[in-house]
Amino acid sequence: MDEAHALAAFAALSQETRLRIVRLLVQAGPEGLAAGAIGAAMDGASSSRMSFHLSHLEQAGLVASRREGRSILYNAVYPTLSGLIAFLMRDCCQGHPEVCAPAVAALSCACEPAEETHA
Repeated sequence: MDEAHALAAFAALSQETRLRIVRLLVQAGPEGLAAGAIGAAMDGASSSRMSFHLSHLEQAGLVASRREGRSILYNAVYPTLSGLIAFLMRDCCQGHPEVCAPAVAALSCACEPAEETHA
């Protein structure tokens, strides 16, 4: 990720509702959520307000939308979020890994990968 993309992402995330939406979509996983469910989670925000915020996040590359039937589903764009974190941490330790250790530990996923079952 370059500086221009990072600035656009941070600008989109600098508003409370948009930050809450991204966090909600990260929690929802790759399946995402319908626009109505996002609005309900944002204290019943109007569809026009949600459309405004979701459009802003989509332009910044942080969320993506897809149509399923009559619904529009939104999901977090994990590669962009990962790129944003990598952009921030790229030059972290400067030869001193202990400096970055707390940040790296905080990024550890709490999810355990599903074990494969062999028949």
